[in-house]
Amino acid sequence: MSNTQYAFLEKSNVPSRASLQASIDALGYDLKLDPALDLTSDEGFSPCIFYGVPDVGFELLSEPAEDVIGDSEDFKDTIASRDLCLSLVWRSSMKDCAAVMIVSCALARDFGAVISYEGEPPETLESLLQAVPQIIAEAKLER
Repeated sequence: MSNTQYAFLEKSNVPSRASLQASIDALGYDLKLDPALDLTSDEGFSPCIFYGVPDVGFELLSEPAEDVIGDSEDFKDTIASRDLCLSLVWRSSMKDCAAVMIVSCALARDFGAVISYEGEPPETLESLLQAVPQIIAEAKLER
């Protein structure tokens, strides 16, 4: 079973890999993004290194926000002028989930992203930041 976290951003505000990595570093998380990551053109698996562990990551898809939200007026109001949706997909691995959550926190905090799990009402940055320590703890226990 896959899980999808949506990050809605203004296309003009999508960070470079270096800017996103700097945001993650400033949050204090040990997640290293793929050096070749390009959020607007990459599709497929994006590898990361999570607290020294390789082979962690998520599937990435970038598409117009309207393609994801369809006719949902409530969601249109929530995302306002954010015209791009990054879909971050992971399977059952808590390490992969942690990578997605860390990236989501950075996108929300420093790049104005609205974050939604599976199309649910958006998460606040505070709730995302509160969830991450437990997810990281669970991920570190995973073999």
